[in-house]
Amino acid sequence: MKRKTLHLGILIAASLIALDQITKALIRMFVDEGDEGAIVLIPSFLQINHHWNEGAAWGMLPGAIGFFIAITLVALGVFGYLFWDADFQKKPLYSIGVTLLIAGTLGNFIDRLVFAAVLDFIDFVIPIVRYDFPIFNVADICLTIGMTLFVVDILFFEKKRSGENA
Repeated sequence: MKRKTLHLGILIAASLIALDQITKALIRMFVDEGDEGAIVLIPSFLQINHHWNEGAAWGMLPGAIGFFIAITLVALGVFGYLFWDADFQKKPLYSIGVTLLIAGTLGNFIDRLVFAAVLDFIDFVIPIVRYDFPIFNVADICLTIGMTLFVVDILFFEKKRSGENA
């Protein structure tokens, strides 16, 4: 790994972790917990809510904080290992994807360590089907986009790069 890649990855991850933690701090300060405290931004579509998630995605396994901490440490180890292969010039999707995975994982990990739950606040409804999508946060956005970029890179670009190096 190049030093430039390491520095860029750290800068991106640190900026996204800061954005995640700042937005969560603002929610804790200015939005009351529960649906009654929600701030409606776009009626019947988007609101800001203050919701503590003691589980994983969609609230699965509530209260299993020890399990989540262990899984998070393993995930961070894997993502850190993958990051050593990052190269923002030669493998941009892979590199950004892994960096976002690290940022998202650390953003929610901080919440679990400090509050024993993750603060979610972006709450929207998909109007066509009236589906109330699970509430999420900036770290969750990083995880979703990061995994998408990582998978797209592995499925569509890794083989091409391997062929070029053969």
